[in-house]
Amino acid sequence: MGLTLYSATVPSFRQILGSVAGLISKAEAHCAEQGLAPAELIEARLAPDMLPFSFQIRSTANHSIGAIEGIRRGSYSPDRSALPGTFHELKQIVAAADAALAALDPAELDALADREVMFVAGERRLAFTGQDYLLSFAQPNFYFHATTAYDILRARGLPLGKRDYAGQLRVKR
Repeated sequence: MGLTLYSATVPSFRQILGSVAGLISKAEAHCAEQGLAPAELIEARLAPDMLPFSFQIRSTANHSIGAIEGIRRGSYSPDRSALPGTFHELKQIVAAADAALAALDPAELDALADREVMFVAGERRLAFTGQDYLLSFAQPNFYFHATTAYDILRARGLPLGKRDYAGQLRVKR
């Protein structure tokens, strides 16, 4: 089997979304164990000019299933809605993204490879093919936000390791 757009994106999105779900659960448990208010981690940032943990989590959904939905529409714009404020909301966002990815028809995604999609952020406009959008824009952003969420928790003292980030590997059976 050759590499397809679906196989180059969706299985890895789902793998890392699984680990992101685990990060949320570990953050919630850490707050309970340490007597911290959930906002201590949900609103945590690596630096003052960076967006918080909740934004990083939501962005993993936006740059996975949200990107695919953008290709379907022919346009993608960043989500500017209010950020989730609870661990429950964050878990729901990740679970919904994973469920939508699981329901995708591989042939449908592969058929979107040459479809035109426009990234629109204010006055900024970037034209892509579906394939180039997923592989050169959405996928790097997806990994950036997943990594940043992990890093925020590590910086706040959570005992996480590489396995917490990598998730369930797709090993030969």
